Amino acid sequence: MPKSPSPYDQNLDRNPANFEPLTPLQFLERAAWTFPNKTSVIHGDLKRTWAETRSRCHKLADALAKRGLGKGDTVAVLAANTPEMMELHFGVPLTGAVINTINTRLDAAIIGFILDHGEASAVFVDREFSGVMAEALKIATVQPFVIDIDDPEYNGSGDRIGEMEFEAFLALGDESFPYRAPEDEWDSIALNYTSGTTGDPKGVVYSHRGAYLNSMCNALTWSMPQHPVYLWTLPMFHCNGWCFPWALALQAGVNVCLRQVRASAIFDAIAKHKVDHMCGAPIVLNLIANAKPQEKKSFDHVVKVMTAAAPPPPSTLEAMEREGFDVLHVYGLTETYGPSVVCAWHDEWDQLAPADKAAVKARQGVRYSVLDDLSVRDPETMSPVPDDGETIAEVMMRGNIVMKGYLKNPKSTEAAFKNGWFHSGDLGVMHDDGYIALKDRSKDIIISGGENISSVEVEQTLYRHPSVAEAAVVARPDERWGETPCAFLELKDGVDEPTEEEIIQFCRDNMASFKTPKRVVFGPLPKTSTGKVQKFVLRERAKEL
Repeated sequence: MPKSPSPYDQNLDRNPANFEPLTPLQFLERAAWTFPNKTSVIHGDLKRTWAETRSRCHKLADALAKRGLGKGDTVAVLAANTPEMMELHFGVPLTGAVINTINTRLDAAIIGFILDHGEASAVFVDREFSGVMAEALKIATVQPFVIDIDDPEYNGSGDRIGEMEFEAFLALGDESFPYRAPEDEWDSIALNYTSGTTGDPKGVVYSHRGAYLNSMCNALTWSMPQHPVYLWTLPMFHCNGWCFPWALALQAGVNVCLRQVRASAIFDAIAKHKVDHMCGAPIVLNLIANAKPQEKKSFDHVVKVMTAAAPPPPSTLEAMEREGFDVLHVYGLTETYGPSVVCAWHDEWDQLAPADKAAVKARQGVRYSVLDDLSVRDPETMSPVPDDGETIAEVMMRGNIVMKGYLKNPKSTEAAFKNGWFHSGDLGVMHDDGYIALKDRSKDIIISGGENISSVEVEQTLYRHPSVAEAAVVARPDERWGETPCAFLELKDGVDEPTEEEIIQFCRDNMASFKTPKRVVFGPLPKTSTGKVQKFVLRERAKEL
């Protein structure tokens, strides 16, 4: 006899009164409605409220819509941490378009590829980066309209290359542009390009749903109160500032913008504006820990710092605590909206000796509360490793803060999601308390100053030098940057041997400067019986340099 329909399946449908697509754009609307006069942005002498910020974002959306932009279009941005960059995170998706924030350290060739691959319809460019963007636009085949960002806090060189400046473009819009949630929370909100582990970079696509959940979880994970004062020491281009432009709107916080990350500027902002939260790679922690006495300013409150990328050295963590900073270590990837794993703190760890406490804090940790699962598994058998802290396998995740996939790259998307898990490409161990720790990167990615560098890309550049027969690049530990590239070269027979300086200059001339090897070693490369370079041997040599 067939079972009668459940009463829970009858007359309880979704409707506009009980279901709305999740989107972080809601946070802007609420902040402006609830706290219209609270400060939203500080930049030099500039201060704006949340009501003013909402008005500007809606004007921006209207101006973009009047140029025909809407769902499915891409708006590329090459800019520093400025109010305009923050506003673009709301104004662009309000139209239904997708924001593509580009790494300001990339070279023109890669930027040109990104513009073409993302099919950019519009480009917003900070005057500081107008030179490289102008070259990229010559390389690209797309023909986007270009708007300049002429930040009064920037005193350096750089021409305007757009048809008008940001404020003039904003004046074309109307603040009455209506708020519209996406038709579907699975609609795309952002496009972020990886550094390209092999060949061209991949375009990681974020949804409104994922951005909403990760923004909310950032605030939850950090116990971020209402009206936090947040210092932008993390680039807003990096995973959309790890989703903090949206998280700060959620809590009606203050965006303290910072163009250049220097120790003196950080201490000045903390003392002047009572900054209580900031993010950054270990290089930012090193700046603070190693600041000179004349660069420091005294303050009487705790500053919470969220750090990611390579684990910060225990000595740096100890120094940060002495200076009044409370460091939280997180881990994630571009493919997981930034942080998705956190070294969640246990009160009993406060009793540990400083060195032991720092060692615990350097682990990557456990899953974010909105990440469904985190595991260390054999990528072939998909079996989880024992929680012995020693067995190394691949770190895998699954849940609502994993990317939609790679833009126009079904093969890579399928490989990344094989067997129902996101394969991070990072190698780690599982401890008996459920905390993971990274041990290596399966694709030899080098994390320098919080940015990923592909060893393959550096090697390909080195192979272009006329004297180089074979090249291998590995990470070398660096106190300031966390890691830097170290190149090992075998030279061709009968050629004039170049100096280390000449090789480094050759790389600078042919790729983004931050990817350039900081050390070059000449000599035979260690190989297996099948001719494969033994990079683990080279890593040990690099450590000894």
